[in-house]
Amino acid sequence: MFQLIDGFPRQLKEAIEIGRKAQLKSPGGPYSNVVVTGLGGSGIGGRIVAQVVAAEAKCPIEVYSNYYLPAYVNHKSLVIACSYSGNTEETLAAMEQALSKGARVCVITSGGAMLEIAQKRGLDHIVIPGGNPPRTMLAYSLAQQFFVLHHFGIIGDGFEGAIKNAAAMLEDDKPKIQAMAKDITDKLFGKRLVIYSEAATEAVCIRFRQQVNENTKELCWHHAIPEMNHNELVGWAGGKDDIAVLIFRHKADHERSQIRMEINKDVFRKYTPHIHEVWSQGDTTIARQLYLINLGDWVSYYWAEKKGVDPVEIGVINMLKGKLAEVK
Repeated sequence: MFQLIDGFPRQLKEAIEIGRKAQLKSPGGPYSNVVVTGLGGSGIGGRIVAQVVAAEAKCPIEVYSNYYLPAYVNHKSLVIACSYSGNTEETLAAMEQALSKGARVCVITSGGAMLEIAQKRGLDHIVIPGGNPPRTMLAYSLAQQFFVLHHFGIIGDGFEGAIKNAAAMLEDDKPKIQAMAKDITDKLFGKRLVIYSEAATEAVCIRFRQQVNENTKELCWHHAIPEMNHNELVGWAGGKDDIAVLIFRHKADHERSQIRMEINKDVFRKYTPHIHEVWSQGDTTIARQLYLINLGDWVSYYWAEKKGVDPVEIGVINMLKGKLAEVK
């Protein structure tokens, strides 16, 4: 796991080269909507990309992590099916539904049944390196979704330089990021974690929560501001000092959300002293999000190491898949 997280900047650079070489058919369109179907480590890239490009996307982009797609999907829809293994049953079901509705389908995978279907039916597809835990290959699936959206006329090409510069920043700042991750780990260890951010960064919170779940084998939860100010903030009446709060922040967060965060911290302090903030680094939205993703990945690794658990092992998920395979 250490080598895979350590290689994140390199993976981003390799992902750019894969995207540049992708051979996709004529884009067609215009498209009325984009739906990304994927789950877990394969689906989170879509959520991150959808949030990053929201300000420039020429049509709505939604992520569905289920067996089905929304009713509005039709021949004017672009559906991006992302499954690292190519065998995720929910994504395969959603992809078949997209095809039955006449949607344009583009596949991102390392192989499996999904690649076989794409090749057999002549679907657009991009193959990424296989053989590793899906959550460790985020750089590849995330970058390809930018390339797909650009190819089909949904976004511009500014992402490429932003990813390249972000990769260089993460490589140069790696010792600082690792040191910060160790410090954060020491502050969170032995406590129940709550992760907050502004709404525009919620996908990064989800990514970190997933990494803590899988790598650290810990339960935690997240919420986004301002929405949490309309519900969960009241729930802090049941807060205790065994809770640790980690807030992801950006200088570009909405000014009213920043005021809300300061007021929220005053509420949290009534119940726990363990309140920590992480300010993103980078000149672009992409860089700032990738910085927090990489930092969170390192925290989940050091937390697992400190706890003495294997960050790669996901036996209970494999058990679930085995049980499901017995039911036809």
